[in-house]
Amino acid sequence: MSTSPILRVEELGHSYGRGPSALRILDGIGFEVGRNQIVSLVGPSGCGKSTLLKNITGLLRPTQGDVYICGQNNKEISVAGISKKIGFVLQNPDRQLFADTVDAEIAYGLKNAGFSPEEIKERIDTTLESVSLTDKREEFPPALSKGDRAKVVIASVIAMRPDIIILDEPTVGLDPKQIIEIRNLVQNLGRSHTVILSSHILPEVQAVCERVVVINNGRLVADGTPDNLSQEMTGNHKLIVRMAGREQEIRSGLLGLSRVKEVASLGSKEPGACDFSVEAEPGVDLRRDLFALASRSGWPILGLKNNDLTLEDVFLRLTGGGYEMPAGKKEAAKK
Repeated sequence: MSTSPILRVEELGHSYGRGPSALRILDGIGFEVGRNQIVSLVGPSGCGKSTLLKNITGLLRPTQGDVYICGQNNKEISVAGISKKIGFVLQNPDRQLFADTVDAEIAYGLKNAGFSPEEIKERIDTTLESVSLTDKREEFPPALSKGDRAKVVIASVIAMRPDIIILDEPTVGLDPKQIIEIRNLVQNLGRSHTVILSSHILPEVQAVCERVVVINNGRLVADGTPDNLSQEMTGNHKLIVRMAGREQEIRSGLLGLSRVKEVASLGSKEPGACDFSVEAEPGVDLRRDLFALASRSGWPILGLKNNDLTLEDVFLRLTGGGYEMPAGKKEAAKK
């Protein structure tokens, strides 16, 4: 991660109330986010995600620890100042729609920020094109589809050109086509913005996010890429490969690959081919070596998949109790 993170959260804690009866929601949360990253914040209902987002955006002030945005402590920035650096799209974006047309909706924040009419027009034109809404600029936002209403709100945030965009459950209630559109939009945003995505739809998280921060019971329990979290919790890294050829010859060839720990034959699932479980040493990606072996030996690969945990499996293990990210991993996540 970059040595100059755009967002840094340090030992963040938040409680509601005071004294012995205080309700502690967050406890010692710490992580960093670099520029142009897409990071997902996940956790079970009531784990503290919303409170964390409110502390980051200045809607709540931390009762412990600090939040730094572009190197500046958000305790020293007004809520209005934070809103210039962070664009926040609520879980129910309809609550953020005020104007009579899509154009006017996007212009609303720009006018309040003091931009000139020429700058406002340029930003509206550019933003509408980026979210594929140019042909709907004169339409009444509440009359649009739910997916397009979500895009209008995201567009109004993009037009302000904040450093960080936070999306809270952006695909809830959308149909499959709309979900794909929002997913593609998020991926495009990640090319020029830092995006923090709060979601409980884990296939969506896995599809668009480079990194996952998992919160449980107000504490950070894991931080890493979906693949790394899966491999870490699986305890090994296995590939299941189906190859056409003689079983014993293929098994011997697989065992001869560098840094292969174990090969197990899983039998024949189709004529002339066998399945094998191939376990590599930690951190080793065997796919290229497998394809090279198959090519030079004349053993066509008919199927290949990893045997790691899915993100859903990882999430259930992390939030089911008994697991917490090792201290070394926590420190690495902060750097």
